[in-house]
Amino acid sequence: MYTKEIILSYLSANLSARLAHIDAGCFEKMTELRIRADKPVFAYAEGREMEFCAGFLPGASEIAETVERISSYSLYALEEELRNGYITLPGGHRVGLVGKAVVEGRSLRTIRPISGLNIRISREVVGCGAVVLPRILDSCGPGKKLPCNTMLISPPGCGKTTMLRDIIRLLSDECLLKVGVVDERSEIGGSYKGVAQNNVGLRTDLLDGCPKAEGMMLLLRAMSPDVIAVDELGGEADMEAVERVSNAGVRLLCTVHGYGMEDVRRKKGVFKRFVVLEAPGKEAKIYDCG
Repeated sequence: MYTKEIILSYLSANLSARLAHIDAGCFEKMTELRIRADKPVFAYAEGREMEFCAGFLPGASEIAETVERISSYSLYALEEELRNGYITLPGGHRVGLVGKAVVEGRSLRTIRPISGLNIRISREVVGCGAVVLPRILDSCGPGKKLPCNTMLISPPGCGKTTMLRDIIRLLSDECLLKVGVVDERSEIGGSYKGVAQNNVGLRTDLLDGCPKAEGMMLLLRAMSPDVIAVDELGGEADMEAVERVSNAGVRLLCTVHGYGMEDVRRKKGVFKRFVVLEAPGKEAKIYDCG
């Protein structure tokens, strides 16, 4: 299915009909579609904001019907995903949710009612990592190359996860390396029911929906990877796991939010190469701190 058909199939009947006239090419460039109760519908593509359905403000019923379709009419079956604030769709598309938080103790249990949706479009860019890959590889003996411990840095929406995914694919299929991926938010593989929808390579083992620190240790113990890759490296537990993986001789790839080297100073640790993406479509800057 094309992007337009996929998106329209999950929207309420009224919203789908109102968006049906929009050119399919617009949907192919789209990165986000935001639907908020009693507010205009906005889409984002190529760094621009577009207002759809001028004069129409979707109400609570439109949101509720869209959520029913997204959850296949079984929202209770997705309580675990709701605790994370999003639902993953076939194809790896992710729907962020906001509304009334239902808290149990100090933890979020669910979101009811839901008043806003952010449909984030998952899109592979096969080959985007080809320019970066040779600059992060390190010779490890005759005919053997492994990536340096590498961190990809960018603000949100500038392509770091897309590039990470393609580098994983290249390491797996072209460098013939065993790659373990901890995909806590289902954004790398775009998994649906545990099966990756995106191409992450033939020699890649993907652990979907698992916290990064625990996942890295599991892969290290069970899958004998050459490389472990994770998205959006976070707190102390993640950094401790990174140290243990590095000490075991396994190479690391990760992404972090930031606008440059200064933003990740405290997280440098074992990493030797840094790929900075400043804006969509702009050439990556690569730093060697080895």
